[in-house]
Amino acid sequence: MKDTGFPRADAEHDFLRARRRQVLSRLATWLRREPDDVNIMLPFHEVVDALGYLGERKIGPRVIRLDSIVGSVDRGRDFDRRFRPTSGRVRERWERLALASRRGESIPPIEVYRVGELHFIIDGHHRVSVGHAMGLSTIEAMVTEVRTKVDPSGIRYRGDLIVKDYRRLFLERVPLSGHARASVVFTDPWDYARLGEHVEAWGFRLMQDEGRYSDRATLAQRWFDEEYVPVVAMLRQADLIGDRTDAEAYQWVASERYRLIRTHRWDDEVIEAVRSRSR
Repeated sequence: MKDTGFPRADAEHDFLRARRRQVLSRLATWLRREPDDVNIMLPFHEVVDALGYLGERKIGPRVIRLDSIVGSVDRGRDFDRRFRPTSGRVRERWERLALASRRGESIPPIEVYRVGELHFIIDGHHRVSVGHAMGLSTIEAMVTEVRTKVDPSGIRYRGDLIVKDYRRLFLERVPLSGHARASVVFTDPWDYARLGEHVEAWGFRLMQDEGRYSDRATLAQRWFDEEYVPVVAMLRQADLIGDRTDAEAYQWVASERYRLIRTHRWDDEVIEAVRSRSR
């Protein structure tokens, strides 16, 4: 933070530097042909909808890292992902806060929602923006923790919400828990929908064979224990996993098995047919 000894002039320069950095960042994103959502602030409600809302609790004042603040409840247009102002619309209030900060005046804590390790601003966008411009690493905040059905880890950009949303829907259809829940991972969000249909069909055949009804949670666990785990183990022994996740390998070989042999069984003939197809 440069200091000329004139706080008001310095606050004005702070804002101009922040705006210049935002424009240069947009230019760099365009030159690198990165996705449009790289510099967009994550919208809180979209994140929570994708993850599935369970509940919330106030945990009070905390000191949080500025780089953990990735989104906003309702002010996503005025600042970019790193809280640099996107226009001159916020200049007057921004400079007033920067001036107060330079003079050492007391500034109230911001208000945020906490989702996993991430924070979303309820109130205090300008204060966060000024904090970044001043080179601060932390800020005082009043925190409300939000619990979600799906683990929020791995969210970086808006596009990541698509995967989380499809995973949440998959887990509603196939309510796995614990280790089983964590084991089924796809990179393509559509694969969650495909696997959901596959597991439901597997469960229907099982109930037909046994002549009795089972709930979704029971069928999901039985599919994982009796179908998924043994098949993935066979694929590892046959060296058919490759660069895929276990779930991607399972889904691929299950589709190939049925397409090539029109059967739901697993034996050496099936594995050899699929292996021949993969060469």
